Amino acid sequence: MNFEFYNPTRLIFGAGSLNRLGEIVKEKGSRALLVIGGGSVKRNGTFQRAVTSLEQTGVTVVECSGIEPNPRITSVARGAQIAREENCDVIVALGGGSTMDASKVIAAAALYHGDPWDLIGHGQEDWVIPTKALPVVTIPTLAATGSEMNAAAVISNEETKIKSFVQSDALYPTAAVVDPELTLTVPQDQTAYGVCDIIVHVTEAYFNGIDGTPIQDHFAEGIILNTIEYGKRAVADGNDLEARAQLQWASILALNGFMAAGMNPAGFPVHMIEHAISAHHDITHGAGLAIVNPAWMKFAANHRPTKFVQFAERIFGLQAKSNDDMDCALAGIAAYEEFLKSIGCPTRLKEVGIGDELLAQYAEDSALVLRDGEGKLLSRPAMSKDDIVTVLKTAL
Repeated sequence: MNFEFYNPTRLIFGAGSLNRLGEIVKEKGSRALLVIGGGSVKRNGTFQRAVTSLEQTGVTVVECSGIEPNPRITSVARGAQIAREENCDVIVALGGGSTMDASKVIAAAALYHGDPWDLIGHGQEDWVIPTKALPVVTIPTLAATGSEMNAAAVISNEETKIKSFVQSDALYPTAAVVDPELTLTVPQDQTAYGVCDIIVHVTEAYFNGIDGTPIQDHFAEGIILNTIEYGKRAVADGNDLEARAQLQWASILALNGFMAAGMNPAGFPVHMIEHAISAHHDITHGAGLAIVNPAWMKFAANHRPTKFVQFAERIFGLQAKSNDDMDCALAGIAAYEEFLKSIGCPTRLKEVGIGDELLAQYAEDSALVLRDGEGKLLSRPAMSKDDIVTVLKTAL
């Protein structure tokens, strides 16, 4: 097991942390581009609280609103233009994963003089990986993506119907102000989708990683167990602050690099497949993951049953007859799928109005970036286009 771990993001965590936003941002700049989504943060008062905190420390605010749930490259370009024209020297992301992802790329695009789509991997020969960006401070309002403390961003192109990513050390937020109170107003369905998102971030590394990582396995399993426990509570009672706080911490740990250190996952196949689907249909990311992940797990278990038996035993308390007991492995996957259903997540494409018309296109798009020398999607095992179609048919 050989690895490097690096994460420079300063984390300020706890109820009431939003009140410290001004002092944190002031350390990075004096003119902030405040990036938000569709307006819920204005309706619930969070936006004004953020503006007040910033202005009290002498930071002037320029607004960039309207970031979509699956953020579009056109919105990134618009935000970068505003940042340049208004001479903003720091980006503040207030919202969910989409707002935070868009803000990271806005921060890089503001210093890049080409097409912002160059920064997003979509199969092009000359992928421009950002090496510099304006400082970004994130304030998540949803426990889901963990984008507040990692160096990746996912962006969609509505013209080409491609949804893909960029990852670079330059995109690490300088600070994350994480206040679980801001998630109390998240609707029940979005809370459930966030729970799924957290779990899939963990299982991508857990199932696609190398063998011989017992410490990281237990870290991963601990995050999953706590996400299930507190996810149920948060879905049942949105005002349960303790549950909200535990989910927010799980969300961060699931994707800030620490949990997966040493696992060296082959790829993130469930995410790549979901990106291909939601690029065409604009469904909520967490809902798409709830559909794809169990179907992918059923496929992958046939090639690596031992890890799926471990999952079934440690997460759901099942008892296997042997290390490669496929019946136990599949029972564990079924138990996971039942959990998703119990909190209100879809587990079939038909539940979100998607049929089988574009399965071949999804398979093609899934392997645009993370693929091996044979063009197979990076996964354990690597997946041909036929394999991806098989998974998608299972998900129908």
